[in-house]
Amino acid sequence: MTKSVPKLQLSRSRDIPFCQLVLSQANVRRVKCGVSIPELADDIAARTLLQSLSVRAVLDDQAQETGMFEVPAGGRRFRALELLVATKRMAKDQPVPCVIREGGIAEEDSLAENVQRVALHPLDQFRAFKSLREAGIGEEEIAARFFVTPAVVRQRLRLASVSEKLLDLYTEDALTLDQLMAFTVSCDHGRREQVWEAVSQGYNPQPFTIRRMLTEDSVRADDRRVRFVGRAAYEEAGGAVVRDLFQADDGGWLTNVPLLERLVGEKLNDEAAHVADEGWKWVEAALGLPYGHEFGMRCITGASPDLSNKDQTKLDKLLAEFDRLSEEHEGADELPEAVDVRFGELETAIAALQNRPKVYDSTEMSRAGVFITVASDGRLSVERGFVRAEDEAPVEAGPDVQQQGGGTPVVTVDGKPAEQQDEEDDVIRPLPERLVAELTAERTLALRDALAQSPDAAFTALVHALVRSAFTPHHVGGCVEIAIKHAYLGGASPDLRNSPWAKSIAERHKAWEARLPTDPDALWPFLETMDASQRGELLAHCVSLSVNALFEATSRYNDGRVSAYTVERRRASAHHLAGVIGQDMATSGWTPTAANYLGRVTKPRILEAVREARGEEMVQLIAHLKKGDMATEAERLLEGSGWLPEPLRLPRVDEVAAVPDGEQADTPPADIVALPAFLIGDAGDDGASGDGVGASNEAFEPEAIAAE
Repeated sequence: MTKSVPKLQLSRSRDIPFCQLVLSQANVRRVKCGVSIPELADDIAARTLLQSLSVRAVLDDQAQETGMFEVPAGGRRFRALELLVATKRMAKDQPVPCVIREGGIAEEDSLAENVQRVALHPLDQFRAFKSLREAGIGEEEIAARFFVTPAVVRQRLRLASVSEKLLDLYTEDALTLDQLMAFTVSCDHGRREQVWEAVSQGYNPQPFTIRRMLTEDSVRADDRRVRFVGRAAYEEAGGAVVRDLFQADDGGWLTNVPLLERLVGEKLNDEAAHVADEGWKWVEAALGLPYGHEFGMRCITGASPDLSNKDQTKLDKLLAEFDRLSEEHEGADELPEAVDVRFGELETAIAALQNRPKVYDSTEMSRAGVFITVASDGRLSVERGFVRAEDEAPVEAGPDVQQQGGGTPVVTVDGKPAEQQDEEDDVIRPLPERLVAELTAERTLALRDALAQSPDAAFTALVHALVRSAFTPHHVGGCVEIAIKHAYLGGASPDLRNSPWAKSIAERHKAWEARLPTDPDALWPFLETMDASQRGELLAHCVSLSVNALFEATSRYNDGRVSAYTVERRRASAHHLAGVIGQDMATSGWTPTAANYLGRVTKPRILEAVREARGEEMVQLIAHLKKGDMATEAERLLEGSGWLPEPLRLPRVDEVAAVPDGEQADTPPADIVALPAFLIGDAGDDGASGDGVGASNEAFEPEAIAAE
């Protein structure tokens, strides 16, 4: 006969007045965690008590019930109710739902209630927030009800909006919360799932990889195109913006790139039309212009218009106020907010009066043009006054010499060509060309001899020739035939003009251009008025424009390309020049990034760079990544290391450049000995330096780079 199993008897429940309840010392919870007592009290006040208290009868010495009950499980709820009574929001005799426990141990009740509790899965919380939102409850109200910030509510709602396929993967722990958060930067379910299919093939795909792939066809909100057009204009035109609610995104990403490009083009065209109305011959507008786009053109200089009496008075008042505030707050560690704002207003107003648009000669404007582009910070860059060689006015001959066919000089008398004089008259005829050539050849030698004995004059003549070549390259040169040969660098890198070095050169060039006379005949007298130091600075600027350390494709045949010998000598000379002036690319500010190096070489090259700079341990951290992710992580690891690729490194002191047989190698200048330690560290067997920074000191091999 089968023995019957006794049926389970649940503990009885009962409503007990709160005044008959006391907190038990058997409650195992000692550490506060989660929602605070005041917040829990507010929640009970809004929803009433959702979970009964577990209580036990308090017995007297004879084991008889006293009518009081202790609460071993549910202590936080008891304290929240106690707070409601203390703040007069609940009566002290309010009946409280309780489950009366008998038998067992009180501490066991408290422990079991907390241990057996299963926390809500995050996805259930996301979906619950979504249900509340769909029920018409606003984000602010949801946040207030659950004591979180509105930003947290928006995050949970965004997570709940990810495609069901990805949410199911998250439920099955095939997707981490960080990875799920990364997928929220896109609103396209199809694209999200497409990216997951791609990244799930690898080992533990990183969140930053997911974000990068989801936004690779978008434009960051801090892009110069967005700054130029304005995000508001883009959104007004119907463009969408996605945001990352879980980490800083600098404004998010603009997803409609064709729309953005169209807006940029339209605004550039409008700006070009306004500038063309000023009276220029041509206007060239583009989002970006290559470095050296103005090469071979003469730049005309405008004059700053004089201030009217009214504007001058206004400027004087602004300057006086600026000086007064500066004196009052001199030495202050921090300016008051109002004063700081006023300083900004004064600086803006003063700059508007002092930096007014220049006025140009209308005749010069009729043959000159303007370049318009967008700077790296999104501001419009307008460069006025460039004259192309073909637009220059014809060179007028002097009063006594005119250019005839073939450029033959003709001597004139009283302003008339000599051949128009009557042959019977006893007049002076033009000198034979051969005789003129012989006489001027002798003068050339005499000038050479005299100039060699006058170092000061030779220095001035050199500066004169280089200035003419640097600032008016297509004008007729002087008798000293020394010119700057500009190497075109724009084809090597399209973004060179935005580099700090290009900007520094351009600023220095414009500063000199503003000081130099526009009349070629006035240049020599102007140079004579300068002291030796000023002429030296001008000479250094002009000579610097001729530097060419560019690697070019070489050929052993006469096909127009430079020879390998030329490239090698150019490289060696650049090393010596850098040593003389103490320049290296690391201290100059160059750092390897995914854009300028790491993303454009092979994975072994990336790992080699990290190994040289940070050691083998760091290599192991990124060796399993795909190339794009590896380049991004390598950029972070190499930041501040001073590591340089071979083409940018200086050679070791004991390195001898390859020189053809029969030719003596140049002696390295003494300055190279004083190079930083991380550039001249002893190399190990693998070419890595002892300290792991700037490790490889191998000579740069153009052929190796070309092959790669």
